[in-house]
Amino acid sequence: MSYANFPPGSLASRLAQAPVPLQFGTSGRRGLLVHLSQLEIVVNALAELEYLQSLPRAEGGIVRGDAFYYAYDLRPSSSAYLEGEPKRGELAQAIEYAIGAAGMQAVNLGRIPTPALTYYGVSRGKGSIMVTGSHIPFDRNGYKTNTSRGELLKHHESPINRKVEEVRARLYGQAYEDSPFDERGLFKAGHAALGAESDEAAAAYAGRYEEFFGAEALAGLRLVVYQHSAVGRDLLVDILRRLGAEAFTAGRSESFVPIDTENIDAAQLAAIQALADEARARHGRIDAVVSTDGDSDRPLILGVDADTGAVRFFGGDLVGMVAAEYLAPDAVVVPISCNDAIDRGGLKDLVEAKTRIGSPYVIAGMEAARLKGKQSVCGWEANGGFLTGTELSKNGKTLAALPTRDAVLPIIAVLSSAKAQRTSLGGLFDRLPRRYSRAALIKQFPRSQGLAIVSRFSPGDSGIADARHSTHGWMALAADGKALEPTAAEIQALDGVRRELGAYFTPELGFGAIDGLNFVDGVRIYFDNGDVAHLRPSGNADELRIYAVADTQARADAIAASAVAEPDGILRRLAQAIA
Repeated sequence: MSYANFPPGSLASRLAQAPVPLQFGTSGRRGLLVHLSQLEIVVNALAELEYLQSLPRAEGGIVRGDAFYYAYDLRPSSSAYLEGEPKRGELAQAIEYAIGAAGMQAVNLGRIPTPALTYYGVSRGKGSIMVTGSHIPFDRNGYKTNTSRGELLKHHESPINRKVEEVRARLYGQAYEDSPFDERGLFKAGHAALGAESDEAAAAYAGRYEEFFGAEALAGLRLVVYQHSAVGRDLLVDILRRLGAEAFTAGRSESFVPIDTENIDAAQLAAIQALADEARARHGRIDAVVSTDGDSDRPLILGVDADTGAVRFFGGDLVGMVAAEYLAPDAVVVPISCNDAIDRGGLKDLVEAKTRIGSPYVIAGMEAARLKGKQSVCGWEANGGFLTGTELSKNGKTLAALPTRDAVLPIIAVLSSAKAQRTSLGGLFDRLPRRYSRAALIKQFPRSQGLAIVSRFSPGDSGIADARHSTHGWMALAADGKALEPTAAEIQALDGVRRELGAYFTPELGFGAIDGLNFVDGVRIYFDNGDVAHLRPSGNADELRIYAVADTQARADAIAASAVAEPDGILRRLAQAIA
């Protein structure tokens, strides 16, 4: 959109900084804080609200004049200004303004977990917006909009983006003296107090788990809650105690700590070990350390060895498996990045077609399973965020569907399973098929470069989602699992990808021959020794990720380490190849 299209006296003619449009990420909108003016937030949020007002109720629509909920995390810019150039922050205030501008009644549900907000909205047929940067770096933030039925899905994004351009033109074209925004894209009125907070959503979320699991569900368990700056840090403690656990708090931080539950490095593990050691010294036996990411929709679970006190991290994809086995669904949906132990264990016959990465894709997969007649459907991501696509029943109790990532449900389900089986968390996870995973990433890795790597090692515009190589040649599948007959050109392209990738994933680094490739989301490489290496740029930040799977934890760790090593690990050398 060119400024030349606006008259000299318009807001657009006075803006000091050209806008960098806020983009949809894996789930929600995320961007660098320097680009997140209150004007940019209002443009996008108002467009989303007006789009939702155009939908029928049955499709998640909302109605002018109705209540619309919002909440926010503990990231400073979510609800306060940060000084600097350019000045940024008070994103929740921008959301509250957009809600009012759309003719809705803004209801402030305070600092609560994203799933608590979504649950409250969906259970009352209302839309909602969560201001959060989740786990991404401090210099970023964003927000996530929910329809009255749940998350925005991928098919909503194109019509919303068209609406964004319409709203942008309307606000930018407004006479500067009539606009509420100044040259910096901030409200001319300056700091604004948010509306009075309601604690009803937090209470409803806690009640959801107390009613389903019962007051004795976790009785006898002794837990450390690593609080850091997670928005649900106090609510998680409250819920665990309601269910009978002894919960000790540790590691509370008043400065923001971006915890990525998929990327727990050695330094973070050492910090958690120190917290566990301190808790054992003060309180005696500790069974587990639990936590969440910043907006409390992804769990972090570590067992504590009864003899040595050593903590043991459990990857989110394995956490999801244990939680699902405890909840006993008749269908499960996971993205392609999840640990392939799911294809070997007790859930293997329940797995639907694997999806792209991101909760909207998992939600769409759960809905497809439900439409096929499945009665009890759940899903999860590699980060452990757990979604329920239908009601779930256990011990005569029913848990309502919550089709968004949730951290509390898998934490409780895993702990309940260990208690029911009278084993430690280590013993519980040792019963899974022996497949081990590790995720790692390179930060400040341009997304465009990551996408170029994926494009370079994919078979063009082919409809092939998965291809397996043997002495008989290539067998291929479409995204829906249907068999394809690859053309001569596709076979040539697959041979080229296999040969070129083999020059980076070498026998010297411990890899076998490449015998499979998957292109559902990024490039997932299968080796004949059982190793898996999955390359994918993040949807929310300039990061290139690797998901590694192997028959031992040491090997999975080694794959991830060799990929992200500096300055000349596999990912850096792949980047050089496409430069």
